[in-house]
Amino acid sequence: MIKFSRFCLDNGLRILVHEDISTPLVAMSILYDVGSRDENREATGLAHLFEHLMFGGTPGIPEYDKHLQLAGGENNAFTTSDITNYYITLPKENIETGFWLESDRMNGIDFSRKNLEIQKNVVIEEFKQRYLNQPYGDAMLLLRPLAYKVHPYHWPTIGSDIDHIKNAGLKNIKDFFFSHYAPNNAILSLTGNITPWHALRLTKKWFENIEKRKISPRQLPAEPEQTKERIRTVKRDVPADALYKAWHIGPRNSDDFFTMDLISDLLAGGESGRLETKLMREKKIFSEIDAYITSEIDPGLLIINGKLMKGIDLNTADELINKLIAELMEKYPSPYEMEKVKNKYESAHVIRNSDILYKAMNLSYYELLGNPDLINTEVERYLKTDKVMVLETVRRYLVQTNCSTLFYKSSRDEK
Repeated sequence: MIKFSRFCLDNGLRILVHEDISTPLVAMSILYDVGSRDENREATGLAHLFEHLMFGGTPGIPEYDKHLQLAGGENNAFTTSDITNYYITLPKENIETGFWLESDRMNGIDFSRKNLEIQKNVVIEEFKQRYLNQPYGDAMLLLRPLAYKVHPYHWPTIGSDIDHIKNAGLKNIKDFFFSHYAPNNAILSLTGNITPWHALRLTKKWFENIEKRKISPRQLPAEPEQTKERIRTVKRDVPADALYKAWHIGPRNSDDFFTMDLISDLLAGGESGRLETKLMREKKIFSEIDAYITSEIDPGLLIINGKLMKGIDLNTADELINKLIAELMEKYPSPYEMEKVKNKYESAHVIRNSDILYKAMNLSYYELLGNPDLINTEVERYLKTDKVMVLETVRRYLVQTNCSTLFYKSSRDEK
């Protein structure tokens, strides 16, 4: 059981604290309730660009990393479709450095044209390396708009078009910052060797004077139900054909989420998962294959993707995946399968929750979902999934009319 204290400042900043005296460190996570779903369709990639801009210094502290390193700290950040999370680990004696740095850049960053151009170039290079110049890198740039037609999950976190990043101007940047980066749109979590009252005192000292800001109202279009299978075929200069399939699933807080998570584990739970067992080792259709859920707050996707063995036809591979899904619809998973994936999930949960940084980030995220005590109860919801729930959920979601398929063909054999 992870015990925590919860506070809220008058400016709207929420604080969660879990004390753990077994470590000499403190982990700090500050989550901003903004991700790529909050972008304009014609100006994507800003949320991820901001993750980089936040490390470009402020008028008061030009070099963020230098001060953190001098205090013996480590830091990083990530952006998803739903959130942007910045996190720090510091020796307990120096944790105030984290409060100083994070409050300073919540107040405002370096909005100079020079800083903007530097960080734009970094993100543009990342876009090219990871999505445009890497084999199979553009798959999500193709699959997401195939699956989503109106919801902002239509594009990946990096953005839908590299020109959107190139064309981002200072006005766009300032508007985005002051519409989303604010104490009333943030959650601060601390875990490790710090008492709740010491954490609250430092939070008040460094964050209490930051005023609330007007947050842009979130008006996300609901994705219409998909009623017809979607298929797209592309050719690329890649070593082998690949197959990507996506089915719409329920939102993060839905009752079906944990059942679908377990289903993805039945399909791709390591070497004993059905996909690897039947389509890699037995039939030798794929050289690698995986299944996962995107775990987004709004209705997300279950995705199966794999690279084919030489000489295997894409349609044949697709039919075999569909057959494997059909088997899940027709027959309950065995007690052994259910027990195996549940044990694996529970052990992974226990291991992750021994890490103070993981706990800090999860407390922030569960607070955003509306209940920070989910850090203690989510594993129970997963373990309560039974074979009947699996069958019903597969039949509800993993149907052909709800599926988007990307045939990713290699053009090398044609040369």
